Amino acid sequence: MAKSKFPGGRRTGNPAARPSPGARPQMAGAASSATVAVDDAPPKKKTSPAQFFSQVRAEARKIVWPSRKETWITSVMVFIMVLLAAAFFWIVDWLLGQASTIVLAIGQ
Repeated sequence: MAKSKFPGGRRTGNPAARPSPGARPQMAGAASSATVAVDDAPPKKKTSPAQFFSQVRAEARKIVWPSRKETWITSVMVFIMVLLAAAFFWIVDWLLGQASTIVLAIGQ
């Protein structure tokens, strides 16, 4: 897990600039005495291409590929679910076709 840049794991900001919980918001024309501090973050260091590719290789080593058995089982389960969905929609389509035939026959 990445290490937090802020103590305690959360960024708290400037507590003096935050209004108290019961305070009413200031109107647009009202003068504000609170100042907002801007964090001066150090510029990010650029990653060299060699360092980038070494990081990519390190991340690629963390990939856990499924075994042949896991791939086979998953494929069979997908095929079964496709057959069940096809059967369900075929039955619903047939029932709706029969119902529409009955309803249209009433008008003749």
